[in-house]
This record gives sequence, C-alpha cells and structure tokens, in this order.
Amino acid sequence: MFIESLRKIMGGILLVSLISIGFSSFFQEYINIPKSITVFEGQQLQLAKAVPVSVSLNHNNSSVSLRDKKNTINISGTEQGNNEMLLELAGFPIKKVDVNVLKDFKVIPGGQSIGVKLNSVGVLVVGHHQVNTNDGKKSPGEIAGIKVGDIITKINGQRIEKMSDVAPFVKDSGEKGKPLQVVISRESGEFTTNLQPLKDENEESYKLGLYIRDSAAGIGTMTFYEPKSMKYGALGHVISDMDTKKPIVVADGQIVRSTVTSIEKGSNGDPGEKLARFSSDREVIGNIKRNSPFGIFGELNKDISNGISDKPLPISLSHQVKEGPAQILTVVDNDKVELFDIEIVSTIPQKFPATKGMVLKVTDKNLLEKTGGIVQGMSGSPIIQDGKLIGAVTHVFVNDPTSGYGVHIEWMLNEAGIDIYEKPRQKAS
Repeated sequence: MFIESLRKIMGGILLVSLISIGFSSFFQEYINIPKSITVFEGQQLQLAKAVPVSVSLNHNNSSVSLRDKKNTINISGTEQGNNEMLLELAGFPIKKVDVNVLKDFKVIPGGQSIGVKLNSVGVLVVGHHQVNTNDGKKSPGEIAGIKVGDIITKINGQRIEKMSDVAPFVKDSGEKGKPLQVVISRESGEFTTNLQPLKDENEESYKLGLYIRDSAAGIGTMTFYEPKSMKYGALGHVISDMDTKKPIVVADGQIVRSTVTSIEKGSNGDPGEKLARFSSDREVIGNIKRNSPFGIFGELNKDISNGISDKPLPISLSHQVKEGPAQILTVVDNDKVELFDIEIVSTIPQKFPATKGMVLKVTDKNLLEKTGGIVQGMSGSPIIQDGKLIGAVTHVFVNDPTSGYGVHIEWMLNEAGIDIYEKPRQKAS
C-alpha cells in the first residue's frame, strides 16, 4: 500500500516536472530553433540554446562549422553545400536541423534617382471618344468590342509597335471602306476583331474612336546591380498605366540618370512626391526587360556609383531580416545619394515570393524635415541592415507618410534572373 502510494506521488512529481520543463525558457528556445537554416559562405549565424543541449554535425563535410557554447550555437558557412545539425539532450537526439550553405553572393546597392522610359507591347487603349459622323456620334472601337486596357498588337497581320504604325492602316481602311483585322491582347487572352474606321465630318479624316498610348515615363530609385552580370533591379513595385491602372506589358525601355529638383512634402492623406527631371545629357545607362510586381529589371551599360556605398554588400534572406534599426539610400536633393535612418517595424519570413514583406518607419529627423517621410519617387530605395542589403522601399501609407512597406531583396534578385540558390558543381572523382 505504501509502495503504491509512493509510486503515485513520484508519478505526480515527474508529471509536474515535465510540464514545467515544457514551459521553461530553455525548452522554448529549443522549440524556436527552425527545422531548416540557410546561410551564405563566410556568414555566421548565432542561435540561443538550452543549457543542457549539445550540438553536432551529422555529415563529415566542410560546408559548415559549429561552435557549441554554453548558451549559444555559432554556425558558420564555410563552403557551399548541405549538412545536418543534431541537437541532443542527455545523449538522446531531440531535433534535427537542415543547414544549407549558399555560394558567397554580393551586390552593389543603388540609391540613385533614375528616369524610366517604357515602351509597351503594341499600343495601349486608354480611352474611347465619339466620332462625329453623318449618322451621329459613334465610337468604332466600342462597336468592335475593344475595351480600355486592351493592347492592339497587330493590324491586318502586321505587328504594331508604336502609335505612328496605326495611322496608315486607318487612312487606307477608311478610303477603301474595308474593316481592319485587329489582334487584341487582354488579360483573359488574345482575340481578333473587325474594326471599321469612321469619317469625322468636322475634321475630314478617318478615326478609330480610341485614345491610345505606346510609352510611359517617370522616375524612381535604383535598388541594386550585380557587378558580374550587370543585372539590376529598381523601383520595387510594378509600373502601371496612369489611366487604366493596369501593369504595362513591356516591349523594351531605358533608364537614364535623373536629378531631383524639389520635394513636395508628404502629410496625412497626401504622400508627397519627388519632383525630378531627366539629366540633360539623356545618357541611357541601362535597358528595361521586365516590369513585374517586384519592380523593373534589365541590364546596365556600365558601372554606376552612388558615392557613399559603392562596395558590394552581402544580402539577407527574408527569414534573416529582423525588427529594429536599419537605413535607406536615396536622393532628396539634386543627384546626391544620402543614408537615412529607419526602423523595421515588422518583417515576414516569406517562403515564397510576395510583395510587402516588411513594414518600415522613417526615424531620421533630417529626412522627416525634408520629405515628411516616404514620398513618391522613393520607391526602390535600398534598405541596409547590419551591413547587408535586405530589401527596398515600395509603398507609403497614405494616412501616415512616415511609414510604408518594403519588399525583401531575395524576391527582387529572383525577378532579375539572378540565381542565389545555385547548386554546387559536382567535384571530379
């Protein structure tokens, strides 16, 4: 009877002990260690650990080195490859952590103000207008089922690249009374429609009843470029047409240097704007090959300098970014790139490409005095934390111009066609 009671007491003590361990700080530290860790060659990562836990590597290769200290685990990426870290408690394995070491990678941060010139694929329909005919006002474009946001890519089998390509077809069709065969690109797909130009009685000319545009221009900020391939990323968000609000499908484009002439300071409800002009020499410094939700991308013609941080910097992946102090590189006066203080308010360790990965707040008194916070034209300004490029400014909060969103740099690199996850080459046996 006594022995049975003793067993129950000991069992209760053991259960309470296990529960207390489960909620203890060092057990929580063990739980918080991720199942997978990624570092770059030459980088170190420090993790907090429970005091009784010991660590070791499962594979005998040189990709990772460990320093098992009393309260921390120091992980160093020594060579591109993979390994497995084992955590043990009293000689029993309690967790396995995959460690992936990526090839050493650095990019040169931007911050320069750039002018952007985009040429769309075909010509973009941005509106309808009524043609004054003998039978009243009509829009041939509407009659043909063409909508705002559609892109005219071909007329009578011929590719359309700019607005001036359209006029000869319209004149010829009107004079012959033969409708045009127009190929339309729309988000839902591509289709062909017949479009008959009508004669405007007031102007004695044939018209389509459409407003069209073939290019767009604006300013933004360079984020980075990779010095070997000369691939770059800028803006951090998609360029949309000002009338249709739809992303511009890029045929080609150019970036040029630009100079900030003045700042319209932001306030609640009004985010403000950088006022800038293209540099007088209009020198093209790069092309534009892609316009995506993560910015514009292409290749530079030559190296460019920001005059403040021109050395290649390592990057941080989304799960390595932390809340706390950071800085941005941007221009608020002429073409001078400056470094300003910000705070990373929150960050999401994204596993898949997505915009708005960080929330940031401008804390720099000088920048707040000049701009009120984040203004239009600042998009693409590189974000630096602990000497690493972590992302770019993308959007401002309209009701709080001191704050806004940022995009993680790894997604911009992916859109630029830069593979940071390149697999190691097999060694010859």
